[in-house]
Amino acid sequence: MKTAVIYYSLDGNCRLVAEMLKEELGADLFSIETIDSKKRKGLSKFVWGGRMVFTRKEPPLKPLTADLASYDLLILGAPVWAGSPAPPMMSFLAQGAIPAKKRLALFCCHMGGMGKALETFKGRLAGTEIVSTKDFISPEKQKAENLRASVKEWAPELKG
Repeated sequence: MKTAVIYYSLDGNCRLVAEMLKEELGADLFSIETIDSKKRKGLSKFVWGGRMVFTRKEPPLKPLTADLASYDLLILGAPVWAGSPAPPMMSFLAQGAIPAKKRLALFCCHMGGMGKALETFKGRLAGTEIVSTKDFISPEKQKAENLRASVKEWAPELKG
């Protein structure tokens, strides 16, 4: 089964999970990147991200050069910001890049407050088949072997 992992990661948590999924499933890996690539830290990061969530602003993205229709399964991953998937992922979904009737799996990375992120994610993907969802709490703070075990535990649902 041909699989692609498409993710957005600001601090590296979703990137870490995406890379483990790539290894476990032999998937292709694609990173969603905003045109504004300024690195924000501390309070400015929370103000920048929170403003986008609460105003529903979807930032412009760099083009993703992949033929997503050629994949059997797409795994989408995003961090949770203020109880929602990060706005760059929402921008990606708004572009209509996900082919209709595509098999999908979704994951979110968060610090312990997922809110309605997975429901919001699913709501933006009408017409697709969501085969599985998973949330990962603070991936970069976990021991690598524990995170890898969580990914391996999830993998059989994805291979289905």
